[in-house]
Amino acid sequence: MDARLVAAIDLLLPQTQCERCGYPGCRPYAEAVASGAPINRCPPGGQTTIDALANLLGRAPIPLDAALAPIDPDAVAVIDESRCIGCALCLPACPVDAIVGATLHMHTVIARQCTGCELCVPTCPVDCIVMRPSAPDATVPVASAAARAAAARRRFEAHTRRTDARSRAAELRRQQRRDRATTRNWDDA
Repeated sequence: MDARLVAAIDLLLPQTQCERCGYPGCRPYAEAVASGAPINRCPPGGQTTIDALANLLGRAPIPLDAALAPIDPDAVAVIDESRCIGCALCLPACPVDAIVGATLHMHTVIARQCTGCELCVPTCPVDCIVMRPSAPDATVPVASAAARAAAARRRFEAHTRRTDARSRAAELRRQQRRDRATTRNWDDA
């Protein structure tokens, strides 16, 4: 697989990491597209992204796959803080760490960092997370789509590194417990 082609495709994707394309993030979808997968499976990117991919790859532009529901690219998650129970199930679900809070404490979404992926919505056991149109903030300059995508990509990569490290640490602890149990059983014999 051509790494430069994958990187070029990934740069055209909106980096919402929503998984609607059927892949676990924008980079895996970029890899699939580089290998010949359909270019019309990115609802957040819509026709603009499809056209850009078609141009890059020398393919004919096609409409968004009809099986995929379009989404509002400007929507952000909002947590009804009065109903939040602090379960923290939404924290690992957010691929760009746009949700902050601690277990048994109220959580909130950093709207400027939210990509609108909606992955946090089904994780909430009390349905206190909803998607709403983003309210423009006159005090913050509007970033270009490319700048927003680059920032989302950096946050996603940091999120992935952290969750992978936690998984490796948890596996190491499990292995150490198994080793201790085996040693104890051997000493008892």
